[in-house]
Amino acid sequence: MSRLWQALAWSGGVLGAAVTGTAVGMAAHSSRIASQRRNGAEEDPYAEEAFGSLKPDRQSMVAADDGVPLAVQEINPADGGEAELTVVLVHGYTLDSRCWHFQRRDLPQLNDPRVRVVLYDQRSHGRSGQSGRRNSTIDQLGRDLDAVLRATTPRGPMMLVGHSMGGMAIMALAEQRPKLFRDRVCSVALLGTSAGEVGASGLSRPLLSRRNPLTRGLGLVAGLQPDMVERARRVGDQLTWSIVRGLAFGERAVSPALVDLMDDMITGTTVESVTDFLDTLGSHDRKAALAGLRHCEVLVLSGDSDRLTPFSHSEVIAAELPDAELVRVEGAGHMAILERNELVTEHLTALVRRGASRVRERVRS
Repeated sequence: MSRLWQALAWSGGVLGAAVTGTAVGMAAHSSRIASQRRNGAEEDPYAEEAFGSLKPDRQSMVAADDGVPLAVQEINPADGGEAELTVVLVHGYTLDSRCWHFQRRDLPQLNDPRVRVVLYDQRSHGRSGQSGRRNSTIDQLGRDLDAVLRATTPRGPMMLVGHSMGGMAIMALAEQRPKLFRDRVCSVALLGTSAGEVGASGLSRPLLSRRNPLTRGLGLVAGLQPDMVERARRVGDQLTWSIVRGLAFGERAVSPALVDLMDDMITGTTVESVTDFLDTLGSHDRKAALAGLRHCEVLVLSGDSDRLTPFSHSEVIAAELPDAELVRVEGAGHMAILERNELVTEHLTALVRRGASRVRERVRS
């Protein structure tokens, strides 16, 4: 029985109890992690960062095509000028829009060009509504992104930025609405994501399947006794924190405040939601959809210490898009957008400017 409770506690990790093999090794280091969590706080450069407290200029609920409400935020250029294009940020699995804290804070400060930022919580994540298992799919996430764009950005050029499962949602939208990418999407950033074969490297495919007995058992227990599962996650708080630290970030020193933010986002995602998306992640295959991005400026970026979607996945994407910029972030893990936020924002800023130049050329021609 104790093993079951340990497994339930581990479900707060990036892929729930599916990371049991990794968790066993990390548990031995839990005292070291606890010490880092306590002692590192004094020197933590982000200890006072206002994660989750930045105020949007507008927030709303956008209804997806199946009625699930999606929590959306919009941020205008900081200087009050008119935006030349809109940057849309799409977060990944078990996270929420807070993962974009630094990009959402810094991109609206640009003035050449000025940008407007739109970000939202994916279904079953953050403040958005819960989805049933049937619609917890990458295809549906593409349609959700389309609903957000139609509601918030009905006209004008756009840059789409997706991290992990968010990048997969962008690929799904490119498959569903290729004309949008020809006419209005001027640039795309795919960060720490994959076009398919997620189980070929990184996490193994069996762990992404509902046929896995542990995954199936967790889903069943989560459906029947959700309160018990969530209590178990809280019991395993310290162990969960160490798993998050090890799986989400690279080998170099990481701000405890960033790990706390990750831990808070992940444990805020219900176990039902975690298990509901496993099938679609395991079966995701959209290499062919990448052709729809050939009209756009494209950035493909990943950490070379990413344990969830290793850098090889970004190399596969870049091979399909020979004109894309491929960036390898040395020493960074899956959450390069947090741990190397300045570098990531620098590359996104350059992409914004390339996209704006492309739009200006279209206007002149």
